[in-house]
Amino acid sequence: MILKGQVALITGASSGIGRATAELFAREGAKVGVNYLKNQKGAEEAVEAIRKGGGEAIAVRADVARSAEVQSLVAAVRKAWGRIDILINNAGDLIARRTLKDMTEEYWDQIMNLNMKSAFLCTQAVWQEMAARKNGYIVNVTSIAGRNGGGVGAAAYAAAKGGLLTYTKGIAKELAPHGIRVNGIAPGVIATPYHERYSPPEVMAKFIANIPMSRAGTAEDIADVILFLVSPAARYMLGETVEVNGGLLMD
Repeated sequence: MILKGQVALITGASSGIGRATAELFAREGAKVGVNYLKNQKGAEEAVEAIRKGGGEAIAVRADVARSAEVQSLVAAVRKAWGRIDILINNAGDLIARRTLKDMTEEYWDQIMNLNMKSAFLCTQAVWQEMAARKNGYIVNVTSIAGRNGGGVGAAAYAAAKGGLLTYTKGIAKELAPHGIRVNGIAPGVIATPYHERYSPPEVMAKFIANIPMSRAGTAEDIADVILFLVSPAARYMLGETVEVNGGLLMD
């Protein structure tokens, strides 16, 4: 088991990429803190699936865009297992497609807080204990939108994900001397509840038509690469954001 004995905190883990990553990490021996905000049922189902498989997990509700709630989330995971070795900053959402005509200051701030501020707050909450042990792993889940601007109505989301991509580089440099490896992953078009909410079937069909591999990705496709990034196999990778998109964007 690649992660035997380690404790992982995964934000936004009640469905999609976060849930797939939580269940994969548990199969690889990690104890997993499953964070959620609204989808309590999904988080509890993820925990139940992990426990049925012989793993350990807890579900913890927290709005990771709020500092006090992040502190409570981290405290709950530490209370359960005494430490946090791995942080996956996965929480994020488009919330709604908004063009400039429909954009409001409130919506802009909401997007930035959920998709970028959350990663800062969670990283700030865990890095010192990782540094004290000279060992830790952080993965920021960005998006292909952070590289190509996203679809119509996703400009604010794309800006936040692009900011997270560059934050990954900056914080990687800062934390590397403390034994903490920070990397990112940028999913492309992934068949998750995200696209079920924001991309009607005809839009998804257009997306898939432009993918060289001729299919949308799965949450498991992304979870496998996140596992790689926190494994010894990625020991000399730092500040990288891995594109996982079936060839939709090649760089």
